[in-house]
Amino acid sequence: MSVESALRLELRNISKQYPSVKANDRVSLRVKPGEIHAVLGENGAGKSTLMKIIYGAVRPDEGEMLWNGEPVSIRNPHEARRLGISMVFQHFSLFDTLTAAENVWLGLEKGLSLAEVSRRIVEVAGAYGLDVDPLRPVHSLSVGERQRVEIVRALLTKPQLLILDEPTSVLTPQAVEKLFVTLRQLASEGCSILYISHKLDEIRALCHHCTVLGGGRVTGEVDPTQETNASLSRLMIGAEPPALQRVAAHAGDVVLRVQALSLPAQDPFGTSLDRIGFEVRAGEIVGIAGVSGNGQQELMAALSGEDARAEPHAIELFQRAIGNLSPAIRRRRGLHFVPEERLGRGAVPSLSLAQNSLLTRQEAVGALGWISMPQVDALAHRLISRFKVKAGGPHAAAKSLSGGNLQKYIVGREIDAKPRLLIVSQPTWGVDVGAAAQIHAELLKLSDEGCAVLVVSEELDELFGICDRLHVIARGRLSPGVAVSKTDVETIGQWMSGLWDAHETEVADVGA
Repeated sequence: MSVESALRLELRNISKQYPSVKANDRVSLRVKPGEIHAVLGENGAGKSTLMKIIYGAVRPDEGEMLWNGEPVSIRNPHEARRLGISMVFQHFSLFDTLTAAENVWLGLEKGLSLAEVSRRIVEVAGAYGLDVDPLRPVHSLSVGERQRVEIVRALLTKPQLLILDEPTSVLTPQAVEKLFVTLRQLASEGCSILYISHKLDEIRALCHHCTVLGGGRVTGEVDPTQETNASLSRLMIGAEPPALQRVAAHAGDVVLRVQALSLPAQDPFGTSLDRIGFEVRAGEIVGIAGVSGNGQQELMAALSGEDARAEPHAIELFQRAIGNLSPAIRRRRGLHFVPEERLGRGAVPSLSLAQNSLLTRQEAVGALGWISMPQVDALAHRLISRFKVKAGGPHAAAKSLSGGNLQKYIVGREIDAKPRLLIVSQPTWGVDVGAAAQIHAELLKLSDEGCAVLVVSEELDELFGICDRLHVIARGRLSPGVAVSKTDVETIGQWMSGLWDAHETEVADVGA
């Protein structure tokens, strides 16, 4: 058997040019049957474009692709799936108005009934430890729940090559381990896996080989099992991420107080909030952990003002009731908010970065409502420069940025406003280690300057790295707080299933 015929996938000198950037520049890649192959690179390195080329969603300008030793030209995702290639996108390809089962059904070959597809979803989701309700409409799902639908849809096709883009961002540590068992089993059966993740520990624990991209080119190939996080980071961004520097936390006065917050779900598939209570003080960072779909969306809507049904005193900002006030009034009082969904809520995809700054920043709006565009452009320039956003300038459309660079711009827009309370949901979802370190450093700096910070995240390493205290949300209920120094990742991972002991946690909190 020749070398070529022993390969599942081979890319030869693949190039793709967009108007303002060369996304892929003569990229070559080889993946063997049964190999779990990592593709590593910072945001904007060309990983997503390359994966879309393999999946038929983007046509390359140059280069050749071989599938099981034979040259192929994949014109669309349907042809890719027919060959045996499935992909889970970081930015999802689901129809909001359809149910999870209907979305999965669209991606499968004809001949299966919707009832049979629903049954198989339940079966596969259960086997892989993924909680998916096939009857729920996609518009009612959180970002994390949508990702689970994408993963199950891909697995149902029984692929020869499975492309996974940030697949573990919605899972508890225990569920990640279960998924890894499944992926290793798939690989042992001959399925090849292309694995994109910014979690270097995952790549080292799971993957057999790693191709590193930088500026659209292959900059290195390594055996990740022989590397350290530091060496992989150097390969990816040219340096190790800076160590987080934190001034000793001195919690000040209570900035945000939530007490007995109970709200019935507005959506029939949503999660009702049940007597939520916690505090965030000036100069501290409080984290809320939890598996997506356990009430995070509902809590964020209540805190940001998108859902103003709460009793006024259920949410207090500087001892003033705000539970029934609008987002604009809350912003004027010092509360700024970063939603989990970048495109569509954090930014309008078709608008420029400058125009998107006006969503929450009103400095350039005069008393009579006139907008000073030079001021708007200057603000966007400052955000791009300060937060090292890779973009084609203030007039670049939000949708033209990589996910990580758009996230830096949105987080930066709110940090730059000098908030008194910053609430951030999933601050580094899909962000490379360099950008994540930058965002974490900015949050720590903000806290050191006296701002109260609330971080909602499913990344436990992130929460343990920057938070002073942690809560866990499960099925609309919130655990008592616990000092980060008094707990560990395994314990919080168990609590994410709702398994906390209130008495013991209260004792730990008091003793913090």
